[in-house]
Amino acid sequence: MTTQNTHPPIEVEHIQKRFGTVEALSDVSLTLKDNEVLSIVGDNGAGKSTLIKTLVGIHQPDSGEIRFNGEPVTIDGPKHARKLGVGTVYQDLALVDELSVAENLFLGRMPIKKLGGLISVVDTEYMSQEAERILSEHLNIHVDPDTPVEFLSGGERQAVAIGRALVTDPDIVLLDEPTSALSKAAVEHVEKLVAELRDSGHSVILIDHNLEEVLSMSDRVAVLFQGRIVDVVDAADVNRDDVVKMMVSGHRGDTEDAVDESPETTSSSSSTA
Repeated sequence: MTTQNTHPPIEVEHIQKRFGTVEALSDVSLTLKDNEVLSIVGDNGAGKSTLIKTLVGIHQPDSGEIRFNGEPVTIDGPKHARKLGVGTVYQDLALVDELSVAENLFLGRMPIKKLGGLISVVDTEYMSQEAERILSEHLNIHVDPDTPVEFLSGGERQAVAIGRALVTDPDIVLLDEPTSALSKAAVEHVEKLVAELRDSGHSVILIDHNLEEVLSMSDRVAVLFQGRIVDVVDAADVNRDDVVKMMVSGHRGDTEDAVDESPETTSSSSSTA
């Protein structure tokens, strides 16, 4: 973790992003606070993925500014984002079933030690010790680091994917659909993981299609509509229907010109973020 900073971990100001004639992000301004879980929701095509990919350097904004801890940055790519203190867990997890928990955590960055000052070998002992420490200290998960991932439950696999993002000791963790295709028990497991991340000093940006899960896990919720921010609300102050209305109308929940949706529209949109 980096030293305490008086500035928010991430500030996005007036970000624009176009793909040809399509404006994917339009004048987006958003702040991630210290030790909070901020969810980003919106219907399909609202701009969630574009915003996340911009924050990790996959896309470059056409205009606007991104600041990390108060400093303007141009993020050159995911590796640069990791150096800035961002760990990302993508929806597909990208775990290798045949490898152990420890090997998956350190995949692509295995610790090396010298034997006799000449031969370089993987430091399996250090790798196992660090894997066990990261999972227990940051996520309160206790699994044998030598266990192949294929034998883990869905919730434990998600924990390993999050643990891998924590290897570089990030300040900020981005979670892309962390409960997708998980059982109810595994979802509850992930909810505990998100709380553990916040409690251990991380700030979390969460993308989730299930609004009930979003409201239970989040401190604040940012609603996107056609590439722009509709509103950012405290999760404790809204319910699912409030969020759905903003998602499908593009208006803040307290405005009189918000559109009333039919029951069919509300039902079809209530689980899409």
